Amino acid sequence: MCAPTCSVLLQLALSRTREYNADLGAVELTGDPISLATALKKINHNPVRLFDLLPIPKRRESLPSMLRTHPVTQKRIDRLLQLAESYTPKEIAELLDQVGGADKFNTGEVEKSIVNMFGHLQGHIQRGVNELENLTNALLRQKTDVGAFIRGENAYSVVKCSFKDNIYKPKTVTDVKLSVNILDSELISPIFHYQVTVEYLIKDLIAKHIIDMIDKEIEKLKDQLIDEGREELNDTEIIFEKMKKVKDFTDDDVENPKSKRYTIIAKELMDRINNLRAEIDPATFDQLNIRENLKKIIDIENIRNRGYNTAVNSLTSILDTSKMGYQYIENLKNARLLIIREYEDTDRAVLPDERYQIRMQYYDNSQLNEERKAYDKQIYSFQNEVEHIWDVLEAMYDKSKFLKRITDFNDLAKIMKRRIHKKKEKEGNPTYESMAKVWDEISFIPPAETDVESLNRTYLYEKDKIKNRLILMREKLKTMYSYQYPIQRRVIEERLAFLEKEFNKFDYMINPYHIQPGLLLDVDITSIKRKKATLDGMANVLNEFLHGVSKGFQDAAFASFSRRRSTVREDINQSFAATTTDDAFADSKANYLSMINSSDSVLADITSNPAPAPKAKPKTGVVDTGVKKGTAKKSKPAGKAKSRGGLRELD
Repeated sequence: MCAPTCSVLLQLALSRTREYNADLGAVELTGDPISLATALKKINHNPVRLFDLLPIPKRRESLPSMLRTHPVTQKRIDRLLQLAESYTPKEIAELLDQVGGADKFNTGEVEKSIVNMFGHLQGHIQRGVNELENLTNALLRQKTDVGAFIRGENAYSVVKCSFKDNIYKPKTVTDVKLSVNILDSELISPIFHYQVTVEYLIKDLIAKHIIDMIDKEIEKLKDQLIDEGREELNDTEIIFEKMKKVKDFTDDDVENPKSKRYTIIAKELMDRINNLRAEIDPATFDQLNIRENLKKIIDIENIRNRGYNTAVNSLTSILDTSKMGYQYIENLKNARLLIIREYEDTDRAVLPDERYQIRMQYYDNSQLNEERKAYDKQIYSFQNEVEHIWDVLEAMYDKSKFLKRITDFNDLAKIMKRRIHKKKEKEGNPTYESMAKVWDEISFIPPAETDVESLNRTYLYEKDKIKNRLILMREKLKTMYSYQYPIQRRVIEERLAFLEKEFNKFDYMINPYHIQPGLLLDVDITSIKRKKATLDGMANVLNEFLHGVSKGFQDAAFASFSRRRSTVREDINQSFAATTTDDAFADSKANYLSMINSSDSVLADITSNPAPAPKAKPKTGVVDTGVKKGTAKKSKPAGKAKSRGGLRELD
């Protein structure tokens, strides 16, 4: 009896084993050796136990499932899934051990990469929001102006911005000139010239350290006043307290080694780096000298080039991410000058209608002084050239009046001169010729210059006079020659055209008298009027660049500004509150609500006993809904109540 049973069980076990072996043989059928090799490794490391192959039920199962010659398909699937959950390839584990092991495996670089990815994503989103904002503002205004080009918070930095028609295509193309000046005090990372001395850099660091120490002392003073319950300092008092603290950290005694100015760095070290610049003569260079090591410390921190490199990297990266490509870039690092052009060619006649050019340069006081001297010489040169051609044209005009009695008002005045003199002599009035003539009939008389005008020259009067002279000379040529074009006229017109063209270029430039030491960003844009692709793109670039490089303008007066007494009104801060009513008025409101919501019987009870008449008049502005005087003397029958507002009688 046992032998047949054991033989049947053995046959079933062999059948199940063959079924699992059939799964292993699927490698030859699928043609995917990598995946099936992994499956074979799983089965090899997890051998099937005989207990699992026996058809002995671990739970109550139906009879057909007990007599199956192969495992249930669902069980095979569950078993493979269970193996897959807890399985780790041996190769991956070995690779991690080779990298450094579980205790040494560092994910810092991966985390930094993820943070950078999210940072770039946030930057793209912010750039899109800014672009949408600028385009929306431009559409709402339905015009192209400076406001659509520069945001309000950056408008203070604009030195010059002008829109004018293109010379070659005035109807369809516009030229935009924008100049932005970021002061030294507004730069997030300060910029220094390459030729600046090491002593200057160290003194700048010491000065910043002193300012930080003074700020800490002021904060301690504020905390002390708060602890003592005294009034806090206002902005003006804070400035005065800072001025008082300066003497505690430095002084003007340059020669004394024990001076407060040498508290941080000794005078001996400052003397060693005197007149030491970015480059040392190789003949005197020694790596072990104190001077060379002090310079090396400054060079390691990259204080000299850090600010300028930051501005260049910021501008170029914003151009790249804003899809404002460029074919030409020239970075004159030692001169702190960057030139970027969308196209390498500079001939305006062959360039496309959509283009831009950026010129970024850092200026200090000495550079601005030289720029102003050159500007003065150029404006005087234009005055001389225009006056010279004016004299030539006047001589030609006087010559053209030969053998003509009257040509203009001056000829008529000469003829009438004697008669006018006789009349003036009889009346005792001065003649026209004896009066001082101060108006040249070209431009109005300018006011006398003060120190403001002499130190900050605008040259508006001189430029206006040059423009008016050019216009008057063209009109005089038309009067002299009409439709004739002799050689004299052609020569004069060519000279006028040249001077007018060059003067317009000069007038398009920035007046250096109104540039302060700092970073100057000069942008020239040419864009199609209806398209404005380059204009819109560059607007986003400039706003983002200013946001990343400049601290922005902050006015402490507006931060602590409070309203004057004349503008403070107690009735401005109003709030809703319950109105005061008389008792009779409150009772009448309750009766009115009861009359509407209750039945006829309740209404009859209420109307049979009306509320007493009010003793005093209600306040002005409150609707009188109470019962009239005298209505309490008579009581109407039930169902015949009539309200004061003209409601129908209720039966």
